[in-house]
Amino acid sequence: MRNLEPKGLWESFYSLTQIPRPSGKRKEIAEFLVNYGKSLGLETLQDEIGNVLIRKPASAGYENHPGVILQGHMDMVPQKNSDKEFDFEKDAIQAYVEDNGEWVTADGTTLGADNGIGVATAMAILADKNAVHPPLEAFFTIDEETGMYGANDLKSGWLKGKYLLNLDSETEGELYVGCAGGIDAEAKFSYQPVETEKGDIALRVEVKGCKGGHSGCDISLQRANAIKLLFRFLKDAVANFEARLASVEGGNMRNSIPREAAAVITIPEESYQDVQDLVDRYEDLFLREYDGVEPDLTLKAKEVECPKTEMPEDVQDFLIHAITLCPHGVYRVIPEMPDIVETSNNIAIIETTEVSEQNSEVSVICLARSSVESRKEEIASVIQSAFSLAGAEVEFSGAYPGWKPNFKSGLLKVMKETYEKEFGNSPRIVTIHAGLECGIIGSKYAGMEMISFGPTIEHPHSPDERVNIATVQKFYRYVLAALRQL
Repeated sequence: MRNLEPKGLWESFYSLTQIPRPSGKRKEIAEFLVNYGKSLGLETLQDEIGNVLIRKPASAGYENHPGVILQGHMDMVPQKNSDKEFDFEKDAIQAYVEDNGEWVTADGTTLGADNGIGVATAMAILADKNAVHPPLEAFFTIDEETGMYGANDLKSGWLKGKYLLNLDSETEGELYVGCAGGIDAEAKFSYQPVETEKGDIALRVEVKGCKGGHSGCDISLQRANAIKLLFRFLKDAVANFEARLASVEGGNMRNSIPREAAAVITIPEESYQDVQDLVDRYEDLFLREYDGVEPDLTLKAKEVECPKTEMPEDVQDFLIHAITLCPHGVYRVIPEMPDIVETSNNIAIIETTEVSEQNSEVSVICLARSSVESRKEEIASVIQSAFSLAGAEVEFSGAYPGWKPNFKSGLLKVMKETYEKEFGNSPRIVTIHAGLECGIIGSKYAGMEMISFGPTIEHPHSPDERVNIATVQKFYRYVLAALRQL
């Protein structure tokens, strides 16, 4: 990978893969970027929350041009295959070039091309003495993937540039001029566990092998949500085979479609074979329903040590009904652009926690998105109703605005003309359902013009993530060409 061109970009990306940087683990990656800027002799700043800003003076003749900001985020989504031994807080990403020589991917984990390639691009341009550009700022935010905290806590007046190039999109040849806003919903069921029925046995039921993916970019691909599938099975097992729910877990990132989910259930010993048969029937059903979409999906159950306690029956039933009722996936498309999702919800994480010796809780986290603020409020209200009717406490947090397109932007005109001149064809001008930091930054810096673009990255937020090498080369060439024109 380090021998690929442009060499400076790939060297920088390799360095990023060696630094553990899941969301929340920000100290080491921030220090690396600060030291990088200082090693180049450039003005380097870090704010109170950890965002890093590196300023590079304009090239000769460009001193009076409006400043340009190259923006990306430091963190990556930590996802791995279940059979992969890997600690995202300690281990380096094992990246490699695939045999066909067209892609860079990682061994059993997310690659971190989202947004490592964008960060590496900015790093390479900072170091490139031949790059021609206006006054330049490289702005790296913290914890984008878990709530856009770096952008949300950005102070006004810190950035000087007029134009912002967000390097965090994933399809080469597309210029993004708008994105959806989002909001997190967390529902909590609190309860006092009850004793497990004497004579019962326990099974751990697992849904595994789903593709998952980015809950913005991939939500329209009709991939399975492991949590939803697990609860379809649980509802049947509880209703017909006296199953009781002891604990449940699934998903680990709010903006990733859950790939795995598991529950420990207790059943009368005489129901063992009936429940195993039910597992087999549902696995066959799911494979038929997701034929061509989820070929590796599995549903399995194995006997485990029987827990001493389980959920009260009413809490278990309310939880099952709430998950069944809560929508997941596309809620509405844009009427004028039916291939673009307007509103969606991702049932992202479920977790059982022992709060104290006498009390436990089940937490369910959703991420709702919409490019229309009133629709975002609507889907949030639907989620709230589904869980409130079931007796859960529902709290909302992490709301961020959408980014409204400005088709008259002077930056858009330059970016479009530059692409046409460099490559002989026109880029697509699109909006994206995923959340970008542009909406938040734009709300703090009125009048700043923004574009988001990037190379082709497939399957972000999943262990299948990979980045296309040829498009990285094209992307870097395009960024340099655009800077010369701005």
